[in-house]
Amino acid sequence: MKDYKLKINGNDYKVVVKEVEGNTAEVEVNGTHYHVEIERPAAQVSKTPKLVQVAAIPSGDSHQAVAKTAAPGAASAIKAPLPGVILDVYVREGDMVTVGQKLILLEAMKMENNIEADRAGKVTAVKVKKGDSILESDVLVTIE
Repeated sequence: MKDYKLKINGNDYKVVVKEVEGNTAEVEVNGTHYHVEIERPAAQVSKTPKLVQVAAIPSGDSHQAVAKTAAPGAASAIKAPLPGVILDVYVREGDMVTVGQKLILLEAMKMENNIEADRAGKVTAVKVKKGDSILESDVLVTIE
């Protein structure tokens, strides 16, 4: 059932479409019932799904490129954000690093990307070397 307020030649009309079947409709105009014949059948209106935007939860990270920090004392694997080629490695096993320190320079889609430490700690493993081709989510460095 749909309600409409129409103005025709300056006169107000309240129209309620009660039911539509094929080429006939049952309507009420200002309280008077009518059985209306439609020249062509009304197109069936499909319900369009309603898009709902989920509220964004802000990250607590210092920089967007830095992944979520791991629990203290646990080893943290720094992974490749996208596929590319390693242009330079700035750390070695045993080095102490701080949050945000550059670890690796990655070329991806003809752009240079700095891969930074997401936590302070000791580098326990460097899994790549200069010139390596890597895939998204490959482990590059482990920090403990």
